[in-house]
Amino acid sequence: MDFQATLGRILDAFQKQDVRCALAGGFAMGALGVPRATVDLDFLVHRDDLDKIESIMRAAGYQCLFKSENVSQYVASLKVLGEVDFIHAFRKVSLGMLARAVSKDLFDGKLKVKVLEPEDVVGLKVQAMVNDPTRQTQELADIESLMGYFGGRLDWRRMEEYFSLFGQQSKFLELRARHSHVDR
Repeated sequence: MDFQATLGRILDAFQKQDVRCALAGGFAMGALGVPRATVDLDFLVHRDDLDKIESIMRAAGYQCLFKSENVSQYVASLKVLGEVDFIHAFRKVSLGMLARAVSKDLFDGKLKVKVLEPEDVVGLKVQAMVNDPTRQTQELADIESLMGYFGGRLDWRRMEEYFSLFGQQSKFLELRARHSHVDR
């Protein structure tokens, strides 16, 4: 997947149509300074903007493969443009994540996009590993990478709320003991 081409193709339209979105997932980790190989793009998007996203994605050569209340998945007819997944923000927690997203320059300043804060990327990864236990190994590795990189600069209370929301308090305590003292 050519991430620069894909983002270039859709970000301008997102901005022109005021789509409230932020990068999430593996590519967001890279934008935050924690590189991680990934094969797709993930966005957290405001649920009220889903019709705009549908129109933009179709115009950019994507078709919707799956859509539920919580997520939608698009794939391009051109393999180089790959897959783009959207997590729908409509609950207080996810709307807060979207509101906190920060603008980052990508590809040596050629593109600008909002990216979730590291704590919020962690929160979505906790949700992903609970929703699909087969992803636990990768999601925990990503969480540990973010915690190891940001350490003492993280909002540990916010992350504790995410772990607690999904019944993962003991895992949080273990990770905090290992990473909260790290300060880069």
